[in-house]
Amino acid sequence: MPAATEEILTELDRLLEPERFEDYCVNGLQVPGAEHVSTLATGVSAHAELFELAAHERAELLLVHHGLFWGSGVAAIDAMLRRRLQILFDANIALAAYHLPLDAHPRMGNNALLARALEGTELTPFALHRGQPIGFLASFPEEGIPVRELIARVRTITGREPLVFDAGPERVRRLAIVSGGGADYVAEAAAAGAHALLTGEPEERSMAQARECALHVIAAGHHATETFGVRRLGEHLAERFELRHVFLDVPNPV
Repeated sequence: MPAATEEILTELDRLLEPERFEDYCVNGLQVPGAEHVSTLATGVSAHAELFELAAHERAELLLVHHGLFWGSGVAAIDAMLRRRLQILFDANIALAAYHLPLDAHPRMGNNALLARALEGTELTPFALHRGQPIGFLASFPEEGIPVRELIARVRTITGREPLVFDAGPERVRRLAIVSGGGADYVAEAAAAGAHALLTGEPEERSMAQARECALHVIAAGHHATETFGVRRLGEHLAERFELRHVFLDVPNPV
């Protein structure tokens, strides 16, 4: 039996607590659509290609990490936004997005899932964003693991070759993780005793900061490091509400 969209959104708000975060975007329902859901689709970023895939799957609700609406809001609807919205309207798909709350979640968030996939343990919150931690520090047992092994593990779980600024020690005992655009946390990672920072996108200044902090910076792709949370969240909702769930990946090299 289909689940009410409102019930699913209530569960998402309960689980992710978006009110705790001062975010860049709207967390929660961004575009209304069907009132009941049999098929839930998940994906990383809201755009026309993803919406078309969701429509092909006859999804009634699409859950993403990067939504449509950022900053101070929409001043005008341009041709690109009109097309995107039209796809959703024509297919009667509701769109919901959760950004920082999904990065930060200790069980279903991008950073915690990355840590566990890399076999990190003893996760502790890290990387404050306006008072709330959004990342994690993870430990590796005993003397840690060789940095080359860590890079190989990152390559395996993300399915892509990371960009590495190799400036830290030979073995990594503590890893800082901030998915997506977390390159600004190099100095904070070093101050926290990390030997490496795993993120998505580097900044131009990242190489110099890595060398000056004697820290490895591993940039494995904004998209590639943020497939984990939304997929796991979709699996949770599918089990909780007995839904069909499809994760729709639109690969992005960035």
